[in-house]
Amino acid sequence: MEKDIFKTKKQLDIDGISYDYYSLEELASQGHDIDKLPFSIRILLENVLRNFDDFSVTKENIETLLNWKPKGSDKDIPFKPARVLMQDFTGVPAVVDIAALRAEVARKGKDPNTINPLVPVDLVVDHSVQVDYFGTEYSYQRNMEEEYKRNKERYQFLKWAQQSFDNFSVVPPGMGICHQINLEYFSKGVIERNGELFPDTLVGTDSHTPMVNGIGVVAWGVGGIEAEAAILGQPLYFIMPEVIGLKLTGKLPLGSTATDLVLTIANILRKQGVVGKFVEVFGPGLDYLSVPDRATIGNMSPEFGCTITYFPIDDKTLKYMRESNRSEKQIKLVETYCKANMLWRKDEDRINYTEVVELDVSTIEPTVAGPKRPQDKILLKDFKPKFIDLLSSSFEREYIEHEERESVIRWKNEGGNQPVAAPKEMPEETKIETEEQNGLKTVWIDKGEQKFSLSDGSVVIAAITSCTNTSNPFVMIGAGLVAKKAREHGIDVKPWVKTSLAPGSKVVTDYLIRADLLKDLEALQFHLVGYGCTSCIGNSGPLPPAIAKAVDANQLVVCSVLSGNRNFEARVHPQVKMNYLMSPMLVVAFAIAGRVDIDLINDPISHDKNQLPVYLKDIWPTDDEINAVLKEVLTPKDFDKNYSEIFDGNEIWRNLEIPTGKLYEWDIESTYIKEIPFFKDISDVPPKLQNIENARALLVLGDSITTDHISPAGSFNEHSAAGQYLIEKGVKKEAFNSYGSRRGNDEVMVRGTFANVRINNKLSEKEGGYTTHLPSGNEMTVYEAAVKYREDATPLVVLAGKEYGSGSSRDWAAKGTFLLGIKAILTESYERIHRSNLVGLGVLPLQYEAGESAEKLGLTGTETFTITGISEGLSPSKLVDIIAKNEKGETIKFKAIARLDSLIEIEYYRNGGILQYVLRQFLEKE
Repeated sequence: MEKDIFKTKKQLDIDGISYDYYSLEELASQGHDIDKLPFSIRILLENVLRNFDDFSVTKENIETLLNWKPKGSDKDIPFKPARVLMQDFTGVPAVVDIAALRAEVARKGKDPNTINPLVPVDLVVDHSVQVDYFGTEYSYQRNMEEEYKRNKERYQFLKWAQQSFDNFSVVPPGMGICHQINLEYFSKGVIERNGELFPDTLVGTDSHTPMVNGIGVVAWGVGGIEAEAAILGQPLYFIMPEVIGLKLTGKLPLGSTATDLVLTIANILRKQGVVGKFVEVFGPGLDYLSVPDRATIGNMSPEFGCTITYFPIDDKTLKYMRESNRSEKQIKLVETYCKANMLWRKDEDRINYTEVVELDVSTIEPTVAGPKRPQDKILLKDFKPKFIDLLSSSFEREYIEHEERESVIRWKNEGGNQPVAAPKEMPEETKIETEEQNGLKTVWIDKGEQKFSLSDGSVVIAAITSCTNTSNPFVMIGAGLVAKKAREHGIDVKPWVKTSLAPGSKVVTDYLIRADLLKDLEALQFHLVGYGCTSCIGNSGPLPPAIAKAVDANQLVVCSVLSGNRNFEARVHPQVKMNYLMSPMLVVAFAIAGRVDIDLINDPISHDKNQLPVYLKDIWPTDDEINAVLKEVLTPKDFDKNYSEIFDGNEIWRNLEIPTGKLYEWDIESTYIKEIPFFKDISDVPPKLQNIENARALLVLGDSITTDHISPAGSFNEHSAAGQYLIEKGVKKEAFNSYGSRRGNDEVMVRGTFANVRINNKLSEKEGGYTTHLPSGNEMTVYEAAVKYREDATPLVVLAGKEYGSGSSRDWAAKGTFLLGIKAILTESYERIHRSNLVGLGVLPLQYEAGESAEKLGLTGTETFTITGISEGLSPSKLVDIIAKNEKGETIKFKAIARLDSLIEIEYYRNGGILQYVLRQFLEKE
């Protein structure tokens, strides 16, 4: 077979070494308008040229990309990433799946050692550290010890995988967040492999993988199922994307940050509607954005709704590579290859984008977002009135202006604020009293040497967390300077605020120490608590007992402020109902204010010891101050030191004992790691497709149902289905850990599916994971109902509204759906990753025709549903027929789109999932 059918394979000489590459310039010389293609499309084009095999990548695929049109196409294209990135929450179940594939291959009498990653896989353990301890110098060490206690078995499993699988590396706990490590270390820009040069590309099992779009790498988040397929050599197929051009002009004004910019972009692009599309950034404003600024924007692509937010490689990219200790050889390779192959940022105005969205960066103002969606932008100057409106509209609370909060903090001595650590139980001397004014409550907490009040709007969590912002030295140094100036003015954080500092890499603490600013953050109780995602993914740890008791007993609407990217309901902490995203600098400011119902622009943020007012402007550093510090403290040596030992881990990791065999030794008593049941005794040939008959609705849901709602990652209690299962297994409540940590056990995870405490199922009067079993009419947990339906052999469906499955790329949101017995999801629209995951698990994603919905069709969810058109003639985006029959025998007939978007997705669905398809292909070849 002729591999180079367009005759584009050329050689490039760099410092006397000759490399092969596939030349886009050669295509241009053949008459193709390559310079009119977006850079991201050019990279996809190079990918199919290089991977052409006339089977999984065809000539038609190449021509589809060559003829890319701004309006996209309904044709699917393949993508074979150069590498795969994982984190432990999504990585553990993925490794469980691959280990289970090996086990089934062995049962079939084949060689299990042939099941290995075919592309490099880097897994970073970053999602498991919880903020149990804070506000003390020992917080980091204690949290690390707790992490290992909770997760020893999972970590042994990952360490076994590192030893057992080829092409598989593990970054141990406590080293950083996968996306920041990817930006600072793993990403190459251009890869050399076997004498061939090509663009660095990847997929990651976390939706914030597009962070490395900021360094010129095309990458996006996929579910663990898709990632596993890529690992095993399967191309990922997706519909030819539209590409929205985001044109930036101007530069950030004084007082505004990249965080304010990204929250503004989230608001603009959500309104624009970019779900499933690429966004590519261009324009003169790009010249003023550093790679960390760009990465901050790329990181929040899933919050925009797009697949990627791509920044082409340019001089800023090379500057960052040099600053982060990439070798001069690598930097020259990137520059030479990109300039030779039409991948260097230039001639942007020649590109034909689908649409162009313009933003004048000089208009950006200080911004926050919330209280439960990242795109809900609020200007800082409007925060207080907006909070008051939300309190009324969302929680039906009347707001009463209370006195300056400083006046109600009553000190019993002159000792000043002391760190509020998190004791395991409430001290006996703590007293809680409630005062009511016009029906509204103020809760007084008399604790040790201080007495303070909590009310609606109090900030109880202030977290500098997440790679989104901790990857950006400007805002981190800025936060340190805010803390320093606050100390100089004699003001402190409020005693009811749980503070934490969780950077995305150790480089951050190195430059904060060199800047002599870590001590200032620590003086305000922003002590290092760990290197991981922490509060951004719900690992906030417990609130101090007195605070937790006061919040629950009085149903207070308290708040969190965090420098993360996600603030969905019940994500940050189940007791915190309003969550706001903001820069690390503002996180420190709001920790000092202690509440969100404050006009930080005009009102004092606090009062000093002499009761003189201190304003935000008094403690806010200038850009020049921040840049002067950055110039002094940023050095490639920090990157060299930290990344030279990135795989070493601490003594606990090094001493973990692991099995040595190529087949994992499953422990049937384990509540963490369990062989997934998907592949056991799989048939050689997939069964025939069947229509879905007389199905019942397990849930009827509204708009914006996230993967957090479907598959929660946070804590759970002993009364939940998952908690009851663990108690039956002899696990004590204090050892439950989190859903995310138990993703290697399908019994726990299926019980946690649709168990989020904030989910609202219209088939239940209760909030949380409840439903009504039909036709009995009994209300019970979603899991209990699913078990009853399974006993009756009743197939299940879920009805939902718009943007179903938005949020993180959680494969368990699809796995749990499948294991509950759900055969189809019927919605108005899907987020990209979750729809793909459903297909990858053999669950049929159905979409109402335009303008239709459950409400408009008169569906209540109490009907039985029969779906035909599946068993015969199934084709991409086929219209299937649905008959809904109510208890009176009346029927509603309508059509829905089967969102199997390509022929290969139909094959995945036919096989019951993508991994079943891969396994059968492998067994057939063997």
